[in-house]
Amino acid sequence: MYRQPAFAGTWYDSDAGALNSAIAAQVSKAPGDWAPSPKVLIMPHAGHRYSGQLAGRAVAQLRPGPASVVIFGPSHRHGFRGVALPGSDGYQTPLGLMPIDRDKELIARAFHEVVVEPQAHAQEHSLEVILPFIQHRLGNVAVLPLVVGQMDKPRLQALIAALWGGPETLIVISTDLTHFLTGEQSVAVDQQTAAKVEKADSTGLTGNDACGFKALSALLDEADKRGMRLTRLGLMNSGDITGDNSRVVGYGAWAGHELKDARLSDPLRAELLRVARVGLELRLKNGAEPNIKLGSFPAPLEGIGASFVTLTLHGRLRGCIGSLVAHQPLVVDVIKNAVKAGFQDPRFPAITKAELDACVIEIAILSRSVPMAFTSEQDLLSQLRPGEDGLILTEGNKRGTFLPKVWESLPTPEAFLTGLKQKAGLAGDYWSGTINVARYTTEKFSR
Repeated sequence: MYRQPAFAGTWYDSDAGALNSAIAAQVSKAPGDWAPSPKVLIMPHAGHRYSGQLAGRAVAQLRPGPASVVIFGPSHRHGFRGVALPGSDGYQTPLGLMPIDRDKELIARAFHEVVVEPQAHAQEHSLEVILPFIQHRLGNVAVLPLVVGQMDKPRLQALIAALWGGPETLIVISTDLTHFLTGEQSVAVDQQTAAKVEKADSTGLTGNDACGFKALSALLDEADKRGMRLTRLGLMNSGDITGDNSRVVGYGAWAGHELKDARLSDPLRAELLRVARVGLELRLKNGAEPNIKLGSFPAPLEGIGASFVTLTLHGRLRGCIGSLVAHQPLVVDVIKNAVKAGFQDPRFPAITKAELDACVIEIAILSRSVPMAFTSEQDLLSQLRPGEDGLILTEGNKRGTFLPKVWESLPTPEAFLTGLKQKAGLAGDYWSGTINVARYTTEKFSR
């Protein structure tokens, strides 16, 4: 027995051919590949007319590989405690049958909060409207459809972690954003929520921000624990479709990647390098920082991010400034740090036009830093990953950081740590039990 569609013909097309064509049209509008296939998608779940554009942009990121999709959606109509399984053999959509992943179901049912509750699925749209998009890209893969009722966030996070799997498993969080604000209010609140998603920070997230906030909050905590990068794919609201901004619903989409897979596409890298150089040229020409107009850049570059920008001239350092913590749109961070590297690095005079023309610009996008646990200096040294780790060392009011590229000149853990202590204003042989060290990684590219 399969759960039958409840919203085909109203929220989306009930004819298989027409539905497949409509989804294909939305997918085809998505910009080019931004990164490897994601581990996580955060997707909206309104009628396809309203949120289909962002749903199509989300699934356009998928490549062949996932054989199982675990999807969490909020309960809009049925109140209950726990997380609900449908009690069926799968979901029927106009595009075909999606069977239940019985292995994942066994894992889920080990949690006492996971219950069989067909009523929670019967008239719930948060899963149904998304599944055809998944089918369009991955075919009739096995699915574990979970409707979220009342459940403590730590337990929900533990459930997500238990179902995580490897590259064969895609995790999908179904949620819309603000509801029934004006268009202007919706944009303001949704931008704040987007920043939380991109920082993997669930603090203060409520149902006023996202109807699927429970699973979203738990996912953000798990993403933070795993150091994932969550990349903005787009933000919009129903007013963008209807033209009526008096009472709108907000939508957003994000792709989540494990750090080893997180990578901007070559066109997006090229765009960041271009705007970094243009920012420097405008600073030279006008004598002031350039005015940066958001809304004109690809969505992944307008998400919150942290960067370092390094200028080299004839193979020698000419300036380097950056941000250790993501606090502003990535494209803004890159332009501002490029200008600072050229004009505010205290080690160098302001860059000239001739120097800029000959300069190589390198951009490093930083992951979130994760505190390291160690019992001694030797223990810390044994955990370092040459060529991969950037470190932030803090002792009292002294602080220093080395990007991973510093391993090129300080190739051993001992030399790397000694140099970092000296950069922080400490003696190279200094050690105490109060030293704090956090590590991060970078994605770097240059031109």
